[in-house]
This record gives sequence, C-alpha cells and structure tokens, in this order.
Amino acid sequence: MTQLTDPVRLGVIVGARGIKGEVRIKSFTDAPEDIAAYGPLFDREGTRRFDLKVTGTQKGLVLARVDGVTDRSGADALKRTELFIDADQLPDPDADEFYHRDLEGLDAVTVTGDGLGRIRGVFDFGAGPVLELDDGIMVPFTQAAVPEIDLKARRVVIDPPDGLFETPEPEAESDKGSDDDVDKSV
Repeated sequence: MTQLTDPVRLGVIVGARGIKGEVRIKSFTDAPEDIAAYGPLFDREGTRRFDLKVTGTQKGLVLARVDGVTDRSGADALKRTELFIDADQLPDPDADEFYHRDLEGLDAVTVTGDGLGRIRGVFDFGAGPVLELDDGIMVPFTQAAVPEIDLKARRVVIDPPDGLFETPEPEAESDKGSDDDVDKSV
C-alpha cells in the first residue's frame, strides 16, 4: 500500500479491449500515451498499484496492458478505475507552462487591480484553453488575455477582450417589431 499525499489523476480506465486483458484509458496527460511514463499508478487511496504497458492508441484513448490482468473479465473489472500518482512525481513545468491544478483557486484581477474572483477551473473544449471564474465567465487562456501569472502571490492578471464582461442591453419594446410589421398575405 502506498500513501498518496497529494494525488493527481492522470487517467481513468473506460473499458476493456479484446479478450486478452487489454484496457482502454482516457488519459489526462499532455501526450496521452505518456500515462505510463510516470511509473506505477495507483487508485486514489493508494491501495491498488497498476503497472501499465502502453500498446497503442485508438480514437483518442490509450490502449494498455495492466500487469496481472490477462483476460477480458479482469479488464472489465477495472472499468471506471481512476489512475493517480503523487504530485511530487510530476516534472516541473517549463517557464511558460502551468498545471491546471496550480491555477485553480488563484485570485483573478484586472490590469487595473479590480478583483474578479477566483479561478474555478481550466478547460479546453476544443478551441483552446479557457479559465472559468467564480461567476462562470470564461476567459481565454492566452498571453494577451492573461498577461501575468504569479503562483507565489496566488494571483493572475486578466486583460479581458473587449465585451467579455459587458452584459447585453435588453431589447427595447420599440425595437422588437410588432405584428403589423409582418406580411400576413398568403
């Protein structure tokens, strides 16, 4: 049994592949197939150890063999198992890179120092990463929109794109048009 002091989820087993015990893994690592490069993985409690050998990728998932799993029943039993390492096993990020977990909870301020709340999460829905603030506003995670990140001070500076924090004005009654404006001829 290994005690994980600061667990970081690297992936989750989503199902079996074939009849010889291979599993399909949704990897959260930068390069999905690197999930096995961190050494043995564990469940959240650290009670189960998983030694992986990546065998390939398919449709965005990592295919792997788990030491000791030799048939489909064994692979199926691992479905929904989350795979963790301890945070101290992560490599230090480059100067312009950040782990999502390090950004979550940081104070967000504008370039003029106005408070915007905290960063609730970091997401990438396909168009590039965004920071979600407490109020649900999504800020593009780009150098232009987030020019400063100070992990020691636990804050980020946001220079919002035009219109990001503006609420659209409700349409006035006179702008909505009336039934008189609709051509009702058949």
